[in-house]
Amino acid sequence: MSVQCETVAKKSAAAKMDTFERYLSIWVFLCIIIGIALGHFFPALFQTFGQLQVAQINIPVAVLVWLMIIPMLVKIDLAALKDVHKFWRGISVTLFVNWGVKPFSMALLAWLFIGYLFRDWLPEEQIDSYIAGLILLAAAPCTAMVFVWSNLSRGEPHFTLSQVALNDIIMVFAFAPIVALLLGMSSIHIPWDTLLLSVLLYIVVPLFIANLWRRWLLSASDGENKLQRTLDFIHPWSLLALLATLVLLFGFQGEQIIAQPLIIVLLSVPILIQVFLNSGLAYLLNRAVKSPHCIAGPSALIGASNFFELAVATAIALFGFESGAALATVVGVLIEVPVMLIAVKVVNNTVGWYESRGGIASYQECCPTENDS
Repeated sequence: MSVQCETVAKKSAAAKMDTFERYLSIWVFLCIIIGIALGHFFPALFQTFGQLQVAQINIPVAVLVWLMIIPMLVKIDLAALKDVHKFWRGISVTLFVNWGVKPFSMALLAWLFIGYLFRDWLPEEQIDSYIAGLILLAAAPCTAMVFVWSNLSRGEPHFTLSQVALNDIIMVFAFAPIVALLLGMSSIHIPWDTLLLSVLLYIVVPLFIANLWRRWLLSASDGENKLQRTLDFIHPWSLLALLATLVLLFGFQGEQIIAQPLIIVLLSVPILIQVFLNSGLAYLLNRAVKSPHCIAGPSALIGASNFFELAVATAIALFGFESGAALATVVGVLIEVPVMLIAVKVVNNTVGWYESRGGIASYQECCPTENDS
């Protein structure tokens, strides 16, 4: 493998899906059961947690979200932005799908399924809130798990790094306007002060802290090793914080879910369609512009996955623990891993078909081995 590919491939090796991540949906389901049980037996405790707010931002959730997001953002090297031009075809496709298609296609699917087709099976007072949660779920592209999906699909690691770094910067400026636009089109009241505060707390500040932390780790004489050891140490805390947030959320949502368990299934339908629609679109567009498969694979997966940690936190800040919006974002967490693993399998099993189009470089040409060099 070329020196450049080998360096980033070593970093990407840490992105392999471990056992805990592979069964994330099971842990989420267990947290649902635990949260519902605790909420039933200790309602006063959860009400106390719910009242710990400043400017409509719940303090326990804010702390947990920082524990979720900052370890993920430490992985992101913003210096990778300098490589964006090298992958302009794949970058252009992913940006188009992430910011020009995904939020709007999810809004359309939410209006169609939740606002119309499934309306009679859902609590009327929560319809708008469910739609808002689905919009929040699709309004920002995934930041951390995409490294796992890219690694599993043999993606070009430089492309993944540069694409995620670029998405993080765009998210600072685009998340709030897109959410506000789509919520406004749904006639849902937008508390702008809370929305902007959420962007500051859950995007800007964590990105700033993570970048400073990363630079400090790399400034040591054995910076790369120190960074990797730190990532290995903090990664479990990120997932544990996510699960703790879900326990809190379902402590509030329990009675509603017990009354109507069908809600989970109905909310999952537009999410499933959205994932396959956007991943398929990104994959086909990359083939149309003749991106190598090692670019098209991660591009399709980045195009489909969601920054569910941000979505959960923002839904709670805007609408509260007991809202349909918070529940809708959690359904995204529940089905994220199995659905994305299916998408990875499709990408991996169609390499031959993808590269049968003339003018598309093979994987070896995209990231050559030493023997090919």
